[in-house]
Amino acid sequence: MTLIDRSATARAVLVVEDEFLLRMQAVDMVEDAGYTSIEAVDADEAFAILESRSDIALLFTDIQMPGSMDGLRLAHVVHKRWPPIKIILVSGQLRPSGGDIPRLSRFFGKPLVSGEMVLEMRNMMDHA
Repeated sequence: MTLIDRSATARAVLVVEDEFLLRMQAVDMVEDAGYTSIEAVDADEAFAILESRSDIALLFTDIQMPGSMDGLRLAHVVHKRWPPIKIILVSGQLRPSGGDIPRLSRFFGKPLVSGEMVLEMRNMMDHA
C-alpha cells in the first residue's frame, strides 16, 4: 500500500467518466468551482493517476463504466486506500442507497445541475 500525504493543500479533482461529453461537462464544473481537474476514462487509469499524484482531494466518478471495476467499487477502494479523498458518485441510471456508498460520500443523479455540483464540491473541499 502506498501512503501519500494528502495535506490540506491538495486541490485537484479526479474526474472519472468514460463518455467524453459528460467528462467535459464534469471538468467544466470542477474548474467553475476553482479546482484543477485531472481526467480518467476508467478505474484503471484513475488508479494510475492516484498512485502518481499527491494533490487529489476529491474523486468525481460515474458509477457505470467499462473496465476492471465500476465507479461504485472504485469509490470503495479509494475510500479504503486513500481515506482523506472526498468522493462524489454520479449516475443517470443507478440510485445506490446510502449504505451502498462509502461513508461521507455524496451521490447525484444525472443530469447534473452545474450550480449544485459546484456548491457541493466547494463544501466538501472546505471541510477536508
